[in-house]
Amino acid sequence: MSEDFYRIKRLPPYVFSEVNALKAAARAAGRDVIDLGMGNPDGPTPPHIVAKLIEAAQNPKAHGYSVSRGITGLRRACAGYYARRFGVELDPEREIIVTLGSKEGLANLAQAITAPGDIVLVPNPCYPIHAFGFIMAGASVRHVPVGPEFDFFGELRKAVRHSVPPPVAIVLNFPANPTAQTVDLDFYREIVAFCRKHEIVVLSDIAYAEIYFDGKPPSILEVPGARDIAVEFSSLSKTYSMAGWRIGFAAGNARLIAALTRVKSYLDYGAFTPIQVAATAALNGPQDCIFKTRERYRARRDVLIDGLRQAGWPVPPPEATMFAWAPVPAQFQAIGSLAFSKLLLERANVAVSPGVGFGEYGEGFVRIALVENRQRLRQATRNIKAFLSGRNDAAEPRRPETSLATASS
Repeated sequence: MSEDFYRIKRLPPYVFSEVNALKAAARAAGRDVIDLGMGNPDGPTPPHIVAKLIEAAQNPKAHGYSVSRGITGLRRACAGYYARRFGVELDPEREIIVTLGSKEGLANLAQAITAPGDIVLVPNPCYPIHAFGFIMAGASVRHVPVGPEFDFFGELRKAVRHSVPPPVAIVLNFPANPTAQTVDLDFYREIVAFCRKHEIVVLSDIAYAEIYFDGKPPSILEVPGARDIAVEFSSLSKTYSMAGWRIGFAAGNARLIAALTRVKSYLDYGAFTPIQVAATAALNGPQDCIFKTRERYRARRDVLIDGLRQAGWPVPPPEATMFAWAPVPAQFQAIGSLAFSKLLLERANVAVSPGVGFGEYGEGFVRIALVENRQRLRQATRNIKAFLSGRNDAAEPRRPETSLATASS
């Protein structure tokens, strides 16, 4: 049995593994690697949410099987979030389902609504599950280039015109990972009109809707008629620093929610009940923690962008998300984003994600995550400045007393 299984063969080599291996080797050698690669929130979950988890976990009745579509209280809390944040009224019984993070929800809905040979439109560059969730389900993916240099609707019309059979679904992700691109409500209005005309289902991922700096990102469900064709995935991971808790939800079209509910009923019993209780407390409780998280990322963004500018690497400041989408400096464009990421790690002790790992149109960029405190980000930009100026004094083994790991955010 030397051949890979069918679905495994459809998955390409994991680009990020090469940078991860170099990162591990550098740390093993005692080097002080500043890891700005993975978008893993470093802030603590707010205390009132943790307290509710502990309280619920101490109830002996809370340790049995839960409910795959989510406990009633959490689904109602999700509906309450949509009502106050977007002005959208949802039925928690028919239009909301709790997921094990948005990633699981997207992958399982892909299994529910696509068959081998179906065509799905996916933005490129994109978060990997947006494409590979459908590829693992047996569908064929047609990429639609996104970014300020592309006419998205022109590319979308071309993709639909040249797809045989016609596409059954499109994935959207705004604010976007990895590019940090945002859109307005007019964009969603045009999407809804286009997809209703062509009978295309819309799967919208708004995991970063609360991490914004220059205006509140909208929901596609705010558009009249959107619920006829659209479902939206959200997550508590970034909003409340609950990434490891694996809790999110999907909202919107009742038929799509029912399909996801049916698949999940065969696959899981839902998240651990105390986690769902704590998630309910997060959505229903005080929301000042979101403002604090947002301002922390804003301060880090400003430090990073200013430091890179001083290093001779101008990068557009992101309007949202916890990422900066940085064009590879001109003198390194020829070697590509993967080789540049390796070089940045080897010569500056800074780990970033190569843009090509997010799709072919990500080539020429790297994604920089705002997951270290401001002191460490300043150190990162100093290291990068030294590297870009031709010095190599950053890639030296660290001394324990110089570690800045406990510095302020």
